[in-house]
Amino acid sequence: MYFAALLARTEDGWEASDTELDDVETLSDLSDLAREAAAEAGAEDDTILVFIEQEDAWFGVVRIDGEEDPRIYVSDAAAAARSSYGEILLTDELLGKAPDGSDAIDDLEALDLDGTEDGEPDGEAGSDDEEAEAGAEVVPPGPLGDSGVLADLGVPDKELLTLDGADALSEIADALGASEVLETVR
Repeated sequence: MYFAALLARTEDGWEASDTELDDVETLSDLSDLAREAAAEAGAEDDTILVFIEQEDAWFGVVRIDGEEDPRIYVSDAAAAARSSYGEILLTDELLGKAPDGSDAIDDLEALDLDGTEDGEPDGEAGSDDEEAEAGAEVVPPGPLGDSGVLADLGVPDKELLTLDGADALSEIADALGASEVLETVR
């Protein structure tokens, strides 16, 4: 079970609407959806926040300011990676992958930095299981992204990093002064 909501900051304060993500496949789709909803609320040039929460296991915040690129924070990247909604937020850039699809970490590991010369054996060959694990995409556990995404709105990065999935979105909304409007769509 997941919960998604959009908060748009208007001249009159925050406006909330629940957000259906079934047709959203990419971060670009999510950004477009948020901008359309904000335009309907009269907040197209203001701050837009998208909250996504999956069964108290993880939460994500996407911040869109006008036409700027979205800023993303995910509370537990490994948990989010197991969710189709989390995969929307875990972009290659956020995961540290190169734009060509290769993993920057894999590129570094491919360098021969173990002290052996080319052609020299470098110890025991890995087992098939180790090789399969090395080929699998590894998403780090714990927080990932811009922990300062809400700092100027009253949620410092240190505080954001301490929140877990259970009541995080409510605590964030409370700090923003938007808890009542968020609860109307929950």
